[in-house]
Amino acid sequence: MNQIEFSKEEKAELIARIQHYFGRELDQPIGLLKAEFVLEFFAKEVGAAYYKKGLEDAQAALTRRMDDFSEDVYQLQRNATE
Repeated sequence: MNQIEFSKEEKAELIARIQHYFGRELDQPIGLLKAEFVLEFFAKEVGAAYYKKGLEDAQAALTRRMDDFSEDVYQLQRNATE
């Protein structure tokens, strides 16, 4: 998988959210550099798993839609011959 890239603005927003989370939920304020390391870790190590799951979900949804479409076409064909 290609490395996940964020725009400068997206990265700044994500880092701010990480800092906010650590301070609020974990009562462990962290600095900008540490928050950036956390973001890079999750983007590299965890992001791929979420990306893969998203692709699997999209494939399953597409398969269901194609099955529905095939059934609709079959019904149209059946109705045309009656």
